[in-house]
Amino acid sequence: MCEERFYCKAVFPCFGKDGYSMDKLKVMIVDDDTNIAQLIRLYAEKEGWVTTCCSNGIQAIQEFNRFMPDIVILDIMMPQMDGWETCRRIREFSKTPIIMLSAKGETFDIVSGLDMGADDYIVKPFEPKILIAKIRANTRRIKNDDARVLVYPDLVIEMDNYKVIFKGVAYEFPPKEIELLFFLASNPNKVFTREQLLENVWGFDYFGETRTIDVHMKRIRSKLEDDNPNRAWELKTVWGVGYKFEVKQV
Repeated sequence: MCEERFYCKAVFPCFGKDGYSMDKLKVMIVDDDTNIAQLIRLYAEKEGWVTTCCSNGIQAIQEFNRFMPDIVILDIMMPQMDGWETCRRIREFSKTPIIMLSAKGETFDIVSGLDMGADDYIVKPFEPKILIAKIRANTRRIKNDDARVLVYPDLVIEMDNYKVIFKGVAYEFPPKEIELLFFLASNPNKVFTREQLLENVWGFDYFGETRTIDVHMKRIRSKLEDDNPNRAWELKTVWGVGYKFEVKQV
């Protein structure tokens, strides 16, 4: 078995037999139609989940930071701030699953919602049991994929809240920076080309330039600067190839 000072430990939450966390699921319902909001709340609480309701996007952003939901059910047509803008703002700091709920069921509307960052889309009127099933599926996916922690000497990467703890100090990382760092740290000593990093972190449908990787790596390194030459790990450039998270065998 490898020594802990050289290799990371992956820490996973406890899951129930159906695959998602046994902790009570926290569902945030955002809809200005109180009848629909209360209907969703009723079905969610029958599952034993904890709920909170908001009637507009501005309230939802404020409540998000207090309630810290596991999933958001988000209507599109709302006063003050619509669902499109609310989704966009949440995606600036969180990967919490978002299910959009709307009477707008045209293909363009559904594609727009998914492109904005939503994980799923349900057209009104809807069957509550289907919504509950979608909540289960989306939260199961995000918990299996992202509720993880990587631990190295002087470095902890917490994917569930997008936090990096470096030498005992917590830093908030933008989504793509921590996803890139987590991916590399999950594959110690393996070299990845810029194209491979784009495919694995940004997705196969990303059409941006490979220099995006260089910009993100520069930002990550600036936050993890250290004058210790004997540090057990290093974000290393492999010239002419790409990058790797090097774990030193000292």
